Amino acid sequence: MVSRTVRRSTAWAAALLTLAAVPAHAADNGSDTVKKGHAVAGRAVAPPRPAAAGRPAPDMAGLRAVLRTLTEQGAPGAIARIDDHGTVHTAAVGVDDRRTGRAIGNADRFRIGSITKSFSAVVLLQLADAHRLDLDAPVDRYLPGLLPDGRITVRHILSHRSGLYDYTNSMFADSVSGFEAVRDKVFTYRQLVQLSLRHARTNAPGAAYSYSNTNFVVAGMLIEKLTGHSVGTEYRDRIITPLRLRDTLYVHPATKIPGRHAHGYLTPDRAGAQLVDATDQTVSWAQSAGAVISTTRDLNTFFSALLGGRLISAAQLAQMERWTPVNSTTRYGLGLRRRDLSCGVSVFGHTGAVQGFYTYSFTSKDGRRSLTALANTSNNGTVLNTMARTLESAFCGARTKAINPVKDSSLTGRGSLVTERNVAHEDIAPGIARD
Repeated sequence: MVSRTVRRSTAWAAALLTLAAVPAHAADNGSDTVKKGHAVAGRAVAPPRPAAAGRPAPDMAGLRAVLRTLTEQGAPGAIARIDDHGTVHTAAVGVDDRRTGRAIGNADRFRIGSITKSFSAVVLLQLADAHRLDLDAPVDRYLPGLLPDGRITVRHILSHRSGLYDYTNSMFADSVSGFEAVRDKVFTYRQLVQLSLRHARTNAPGAAYSYSNTNFVVAGMLIEKLTGHSVGTEYRDRIITPLRLRDTLYVHPATKIPGRHAHGYLTPDRAGAQLVDATDQTVSWAQSAGAVISTTRDLNTFFSALLGGRLISAAQLAQMERWTPVNSTTRYGLGLRRRDLSCGVSVFGHTGAVQGFYTYSFTSKDGRRSLTALANTSNNGTVLNTMARTLESAFCGARTKAINPVKDSSLTGRGSLVTERNVAHEDIAPGIARD
């Protein structure tokens, strides 16, 4: 295990040079602590800035241990980045490509899955700020005849309380064959909504929380109807360019991740079967619900800006933070999750699952400390639940309490840490622990 403090300009070169002789699956790719905007002659920099008053320092040893555990549980590689009010901590373990054995690193781009939902929600809340959208208006006002119930509002869509069936439950009931059937397919939004409407709704509008990708397909349709532009254009003009997110892309329906990127590996449902390289795909089955590509740096920047009030008004952020309980540790707002940690701290962001990639990206209430962690596998409930521990290391520090699975909970399901019972997420098949 390598740990060092280096100048930002030399960190990646130094990290890469140490990797050549390390066996791929045993590789701990080191960690760096870098103070933003601090340059001196030579390699050393001043010690990291102390944590804010009352806020414990990140537990980097604990975070690296979590990443190693993820690789032991089936992820080829795992990375994490913490941005802490001017100080950057990074850690990486394992490989981003099982064929070449190349080490994974925080410079790698990856598919962020449902964190895309937060991007979509921000665009719609900006439109609400501009008085072009009423959150409590029926979707039918903007998209006449799309949905079978005129009582479904924009707020219901963004908070997963519409009752619209999640078509991915059926699409990915078998993880590999379901994925291969849609890997190169291009859907229209209306086709995806129609897949949902073939099934009964899960609840009356507003009656209950029920996570559904269908909701954020409708959100994408609202964006395009209200702006006259594609969701990719709106992400770029409203979020990516203003925040200078240099590695955040929306390439749908292209199948490749441009530039340096991690490969993503789908875990088959059959125990012992070989992982499937799921990196190349259109993600057309998700689009505005899950097709954005990004990096740990860019996601930390995004959520820090969001909670810091740089993307939407205080009034709309308050709307985004009107919480619906999900389970004992999780609340959902409008395209935003709140997670309550063992140390009493609440963090805000989203999780993402798309074939081959699990991502956690959360920030503090003030946006001054952010964590993004990635494991380049999916359809592995053990890995997904272990990833919750990255939040404990990042925000609770070394004083974090031991986390035990919650048993016999009507909210959390079978012995899981943070799962949503009877809720499918992207490529996760029925019976797998879910977040």
